[in-house]
Amino acid sequence: LVLAGSIKVSKRAENGREIRLYSVRPGELCIVTVSCLLGGEPYPASGVAETAIRALALPRPLILRLVAEHPPFREMAFTLFAERLTGLMQLVEEVAFHKLDQRLAAWLLARGPLITLSHQTVADELGSVREIVSRLLKQFEEEGGVRLGRERIEVLSPDTLAKRAAGG
Repeated sequence: LVLAGSIKVSKRAENGREIRLYSVRPGELCIVTVSCLLGGEPYPASGVAETAIRALALPRPLILRLVAEHPPFREMAFTLFAERLTGLMQLVEEVAFHKLDQRLAAWLLARGPLITLSHQTVADELGSVREIVSRLLKQFEEEGGVRLGRERIEVLSPDTLAKRAAGG
């Protein structure tokens, strides 16, 4: 249970590629952790602190008891499951059905106007590889949509990126 800070939950493939699944923020549980505790299965993802965090580690017997006997906890946990599942389904849809240039343009629009991340971090967020993301960012720069710097992406033309995000 995160009390303060933020944890990035991601899945890494055997080839080293990684995709961000979601973040766990204050007052939230990691649903992957809870599902593993409920099912007694190993943890199939990675959680990495994005900021300094304060959190409570709840043992499996307590989680099971809270789900069985404490309706407010059960409701909070199941509400988080529903929200995260919806987000994960949206992520699957984006990865499966939208081209990377569209996803990257939409991602930049959602996080602009100034993004201070490496191309590798952006690629990880999108479930891609750095080389492809760097190539697309260079194209966006040539089109006047962004200005690139070291660990810096500045959105210059939201309209240009919006057209890309829409598939134009």
